[in-house]
Amino acid sequence: MTGGPRILIVEARFYDDITDNLVRGAVMELTAQGAGYKRVIIPGILEIPAVIRYAIRAMELRASENRFAGYVVLGCAIKGETDHYEHVSQQAMEGVQSLALQYSLAVGNGILTCPSYELAENRSRVDGRNFGGRAAKACMRMIEVKHELGL
Repeated sequence: MTGGPRILIVEARFYDDITDNLVRGAVMELTAQGAGYKRVIIPGILEIPAVIRYAIRAMELRASENRFAGYVVLGCAIKGETDHYEHVSQQAMEGVQSLALQYSLAVGNGILTCPSYELAENRSRVDGRNFGGRAAKACMRMIEVKHELGL
């Protein structure tokens, strides 16, 4: 790890190959920017907001330990035959955004919500749309904005 900001990467492993791509892009970007990171692996995107809240609570309990300057959330939901996709996607996105606003968090959102596996794969690949790298870049920029505004 480096002396730069410490980032928590929350990776939902429901689609392992998609998440592997997202993580690869995020880690490359964070490393390039000199950030340290910790990875937490969870089952799916619905659990992402709870894990962020766990991290916040841990920081509240132990003020100087396990502090994160930002969060990169990664995972994927692909539309299936039922409406489960819509519920899970909406709850995950709303949960992350709610926490970001409530706690003034720097978050890079790399949760893919796609109608097909092929689209998710293209968006996740480093040599494709690289949404993992984009999420990490967004997180780092939000950390800068917080500092610019005196937070």
